[in-house]
Amino acid sequence: MDKEALLWNSFEGKRVHCHLCAHECRIAEAGYGICGVRQNVDGALCTKVYGQVIAAHVDPIEKKPLYHFLPGSTSYSIATVGCNFKCGFCQNWQISQASIRDGAASEHLVRPEQIVEQAKESRCTSISYTYTEPTIFFEYAYDTAQLAKKAGLANIFVTNGYMTREALDMIKPFLDAANVDLKSFRNDYYSRNCKGHLQPVLDTLSAMKELGIWLEVTTLVIPGENDSDEELGQIAAFLAGIDKDIPWHVSRFHPDYRFLDHTATPVATLRRAKEIGHSQGLRYIYLGNVPEGANTYCYHCQTLVIERKSRGMAINLKGRHCPACGTDITGIWS
Repeated sequence: MDKEALLWNSFEGKRVHCHLCAHECRIAEAGYGICGVRQNVDGALCTKVYGQVIAAHVDPIEKKPLYHFLPGSTSYSIATVGCNFKCGFCQNWQISQASIRDGAASEHLVRPEQIVEQAKESRCTSISYTYTEPTIFFEYAYDTAQLAKKAGLANIFVTNGYMTREALDMIKPFLDAANVDLKSFRNDYYSRNCKGHLQPVLDTLSAMKELGIWLEVTTLVIPGENDSDEELGQIAAFLAGIDKDIPWHVSRFHPDYRFLDHTATPVATLRRAKEIGHSQGLRYIYLGNVPEGANTYCYHCQTLVIERKSRGMAINLKGRHCPACGTDITGIWS
């Protein structure tokens, strides 16, 4: 259903200026923003996807991926169609690149209170706004997150980080954790592959840490695109400069959507990324989309503190400390 959007203002000729994401779209009457789901309706900006759930699943929290936030729990995960990026390698492109403007819509309308009820009935401890970019269904996520917080549920954004500080400040009182994609450390990569820019993502990462939102970061490593030692080192150094305890997930790329001519990432590349990350000072680095590199070790004495296996996990923490040497293992553990 349609609902008036948040974070916008009008200017001459019934045009509107959207302040939700870093594109800062200026939209003529009847036009849509880059996201394809926010429309200027007679001089007012409206969200066209409020309540239009295109995907809803109960996922392990580790699938987000979040490895240092409520490990072993489940998260009720929802999405609408649309995205403010145009990534040619998107693995959810069937829904992220769909647009209300082009007729994509869900007949499955779910009110925020129903999402919270379903999360509780599913015995989830959190709600994740994921699969597509949660920034573009911000109003729906915002209303749901407020109700979730009252019900004792945590809220999680799995996001490309391309939001304004205004949007982040608005959601912050209700947002507990985020996994942000840092896709590259080159603006030309963002411009060419995502139709966006690097700096707003870096700003969001710094701001989330400043605001006390639990933060983990994912980089999808694509051969020939962002897999050089130099670039991986730049990403790791930037994250370590914010906080050495930020978990960094380096994930394997599989050919998909418009990147079918690229090869899958060699596991050796991910192992190299992990070594580079450690050399830059990061303490927790995980390999994604491969059957290794998911365990958590004490960075001080290398004791295994969380073992993640296909059939479950074993948590070996003493409160939030390594049981062998007492080192604090940073995270939200309960």
